[in-house]
Amino acid sequence: MENLQGKFIYRNLANITSILGVLPLVLLFLEEGYRYLIPLIIFNNVMDDLDGILAARLNIRSRFGANIDNVCDAVAHVALIMAVSAHFGGLTLMAGMIAAASIILRATSRLDPGIVTGGGSPTNELMRHMLFVLLLTQMFNVNPEFFLVVIFILHSVTMVVSFKLPVLIRGLAKTATTVTLVNVALVAAWLIPMVTPFIAAAFIATYLYSFVVGGAQWLKERGNKPCV
Repeated sequence: MENLQGKFIYRNLANITSILGVLPLVLLFLEEGYRYLIPLIIFNNVMDDLDGILAARLNIRSRFGANIDNVCDAVAHVALIMAVSAHFGGLTLMAGMIAAASIILRATSRLDPGIVTGGGSPTNELMRHMLFVLLLTQMFNVNPEFFLVVIFILHSVTMVVSFKLPVLIRGLAKTATTVTLVNVALVAAWLIPMVTPFIAAAFIATYLYSFVVGGAQWLKERGNKPCV
């Protein structure tokens, strides 16, 4: 019996990690839950990357596991966006609802194995940019609402486009070591203010560059297609 339980836990270790990345988000529903937002964004990002590393290293990848990861990401990221949006209200809330809808649309489309995926920006990229906006505006004592609206609307587009964004920093991190370094950078951006602008600039600049290059390539390919 214990052997069977051990095998079950082993095979579902990545799935358990995905779920554990979501559970602490209940803190957002406390009376002053918003103050936990930044560490929760980082924690969720770390756990989301950890489940992928475990699935690859332990050779326990499965379609079910991919679906669990996808659903957990959608739940977590919608919760985080709505926490920020509800906190500021107004245009930020409206833009946040659009971004949340785009996350749900992306997540549901990826649940269908018959649909070819691989395009658009990951929802985690929006979480990282939201983190940087909150950190930078707090550092420079600037109202973050305008910048939040901009990234919500921009990501609402890039999450659902059909082309790939080729040089996203997290997308280029393929090994456990490089993925770990990405997460270390996020923690450093939170804890060491002097490096925050440089880390944020690297992530946001590569995102915008990827959007422009990927979009231009997609338009070029469409333009070269013969008319039927």
